[in-house]
Amino acid sequence: MAEDAEMQQEVMHANPQIERDRELIAASRRKGRGALAKTFLKLSGPGWLQSGITLGGVSFSSSLYLGVLVGFAFMWLQPLAMILGIIMLGAISYVTLSIRERPLKAIHDHVSPVLAWSWLLASMAANLVWSMPQFVLGTRALQQNLSPNVLGAIPDPWGKMICVGFMLGICITVTMFYGAGGRGVKIFEIIIKIIVSMIVLSFLGVVITLTLKGVIDWGAIFSGFVPRLRMLSNPADTVVPYIQAVAPDFQGFWTRHVVSQQRSVMIAATAAAVGINMTFLLPYSMLRKGWDKDFRALAIFDLSTGLFIPFILATGLVVIASASQFHVKPAEGFLGEVDEQGKLIAPATNLVRPYNELLKKRLGSEMGADKVEALSLEQLEQQTKALPLADRKLAAMLVKRDNMNLADALAPLTGDFWAQVVFGLGVMGMGIGAATVLMTINGLCLCELLGRPARGWTQRIGALMVSVGALAAIFWKQPAPWLAMPTSVFCIILLPIAYFAFLLLMNQKTMLGDNMPRGGKRILWNVLMIIATAIATLVSIWSLWSRIGLAWSIVVVGAFVGLILVVHFQRKGKAQTAAA
Repeated sequence: MAEDAEMQQEVMHANPQIERDRELIAASRRKGRGALAKTFLKLSGPGWLQSGITLGGVSFSSSLYLGVLVGFAFMWLQPLAMILGIIMLGAISYVTLSIRERPLKAIHDHVSPVLAWSWLLASMAANLVWSMPQFVLGTRALQQNLSPNVLGAIPDPWGKMICVGFMLGICITVTMFYGAGGRGVKIFEIIIKIIVSMIVLSFLGVVITLTLKGVIDWGAIFSGFVPRLRMLSNPADTVVPYIQAVAPDFQGFWTRHVVSQQRSVMIAATAAAVGINMTFLLPYSMLRKGWDKDFRALAIFDLSTGLFIPFILATGLVVIASASQFHVKPAEGFLGEVDEQGKLIAPATNLVRPYNELLKKRLGSEMGADKVEALSLEQLEQQTKALPLADRKLAAMLVKRDNMNLADALAPLTGDFWAQVVFGLGVMGMGIGAATVLMTINGLCLCELLGRPARGWTQRIGALMVSVGALAAIFWKQPAPWLAMPTSVFCIILLPIAYFAFLLLMNQKTMLGDNMPRGGKRILWNVLMIIATAIATLVSIWSLWSRIGLAWSIVVVGAFVGLILVVHFQRKGKAQTAAA
C-alpha cells in the first residue's frame, strides 16, 4: 500500500507550479472567454503529445495512400475516426481528473482486472508494433530524400544501421527530457509542437500552390466529406473506368486487388486516429502535470486545439496533395512515355520491382501461380510486357510508391530538389516525434506493470524497449510507408479494450460519487461513448475477420469475453464470502 501511495504521489506532483496554474485559470475565467482561451493555450500540453503520436508515420502513410488509391472520396474517414476518438479521450480525461486516481488501478478495482491488464499489455504491444513504421520511414527519409548520395550509397545493412543509430540517439535523448519531469516535460512538449506545426505548414503550402495553379477541384474535395459506405467493398468511382477497360475475365482480379488495398488503408487511417496506447498516455500525462477536476475544461480545449485541429489539417492536406499528384496517374516510365526531347522516360528504379510483382500476380490469375513461378526471368519479362495496355496502366497506377516518389507531392511548392529535403525532414520529424512519444508511453506502461513510480531506471528501460522496433528498418524490404498498413490492423483490433473499460468506468457511481454526470449530460456521454465503442468494435472484428476468418474471430472474442466474466463472478463471489 505504501508503494502504491508513492506511485500515486509521483504521478500527481511532477508539476511544481500547479497551484499557480490553477489561480491563473480562475483569474482568466473572471476576465472573459478571450483571456481564458489565451491561458488554456499557454497551459496546453497533453493534447499536443497525442498529436505527436497520431501525426506519426502511420497517419502520414495512410493519408498518402488514401489519396493515391481513392482520391478525395475518403475525406470523411479520418475526421470521423478522430471525432469518435476525441469523444473517448474526453471521457477518459473527465474520469481521470474527477477521481485523480491512476487509471489502471481504477479499472482494476472498479471494472475488471482482465480489462485493466489487457489495456496495459495491449498498449505496450501497440507501442512496439507502431514503432516499426516510424523507424522505417525515418531511415528511408535519410537514405532516399535527405542524403541519397551519402547514406543512400552505403551498402545495406550498414547504411540502414547508421540511420537507425542516428534516429535512436535523438529519440532516447528527447525521451529523457520527459522522464526528467518539470522543465523537461515543457521542453519535450515544445519540441512536439514544433514538429507538428512544421508538418501542417509544409502541406498547407503545397495545397495553396496547387490551388493557385488550378489543379485542385475543391468541389470534389467537399463532396468527399460525404460518407460512401459502399466503397468498403467496391473500388473508387474514379478507378472503375480503368478496371472496366481490362478484359472481362480479369476485371475481378483488379477489383479484388483495389478493394483489398483500400480496406487496408482505411483500417490504417482509422487506427492511426486514436490508438489504444494514446488512451494510456493521456490520463497519465494529465496527472503528471498535476491536473484535477478544476482542469477538465482545459483538458477538452487541449484535445481540440492540440489534437483535433492539427490532425484534421495535416491528414486532410496530405490526402489533397497526394490525390492531386498521384490518383489514377500511372507512375512515369512504364508505359513508353517520352520527355520533351523525345527520349524514353526511365521508370524510377525503386518502382520496377513492385510493378513487376503486381503484373506477376495478374499473370498468375491467368496462367496459374505454379506456372508463373516455373517461368525463367526472361520468360516472365516477356509475358508481362505482352500483357494488354489496360493491365499495365492499372499496375503503373497502383504500384506502391516509396518516400522518394511520394516526395513529388511537394514539388509544385518547392521544386524537385527542395521537395525531397522538405519531405525528408517532415517524415523524419514525424518518425522521431512519434517514436519518442511511444518510448514515453512504454516507460509509463512498464512502471505500472511492475508497480514502480514513473521515474528512474524502470521508466528508462521501458522506453528503451521500443528500440526493438528499429530492427524493422533493417529488414523491411517493401516501400516504407506500406509497413503502416499491417501494423495498424493489429493495433486496431486491440482498441475496443480501452473503450469498453472507460465506458464502464464512466458509469461507476461508487468511484465517481458526486462527479458522476447527471441527467441529460449522463445520457449524452453514454450515447456518444456507446456509438464510439460500437464502431471501434465493428472495425476491430472486421479487421480480425479479414485476417483469421469468421470462426476463429468468434473463438478469440468469445474466449476474451468469457475470461472477463469468469474473473468477474469469481471476484464477486470472494467479496460476498468476505462480507458474510
